[in-house]
Amino acid sequence: MTSTLRNARQLARYRQWADQLTFDAVAALPPGEAAKERPTLFKTMIGTLNHNHLIDLVWQAHLEGRDHGFQARNVVLHKDLSELWKAQQSINRWYIDWSDRQSGQSLDETVHFKFIGGEPGAMTRSDILQHVVAHSTYHRGWIAEMFFQVPARNPTTDLPVYLRSLGPTAAGSS
Repeated sequence: MTSTLRNARQLARYRQWADQLTFDAVAALPPGEAAKERPTLFKTMIGTLNHNHLIDLVWQAHLEGRDHGFQARNVVLHKDLSELWKAQQSINRWYIDWSDRQSGQSLDETVHFKFIGGEPGAMTRSDILQHVVAHSTYHRGWIAEMFFQVPARNPTTDLPVYLRSLGPTAAGSS
């Protein structure tokens, strides 16, 4: 298995793991904290998690060669955290299954698409997956900052922590 293929599969699984920790931590906050408005672009933890989910759907559509239908990045698709978590698990499963079906060659293929604002774009399938994972990591950082406003401790979702959780033999073969 090529390094690129192994990395794609590993990143898709890492994303699911990091989201699990994040959603569990947000769900464990005192009542109302996840939906409390804060000085951030997507207003709330749930709003930020919705943004991540929406962007996942956008890139899924690009990978499938279809229109995503979104006109904005700040649409709240699921107001309820548990409903959002179910939807996020579904899209995470899609990315895991998708990565399992890829080959080194397919990951190198260029996908042409339009950004939400209508501008044309082109990226390889591998670069799209890397972006999806990096994007969610970036916004989990926003959520981590909101945890300090609660105050509460946010989960540690760094890639090395994930790799350590797999154990010494599994970490090298994901």
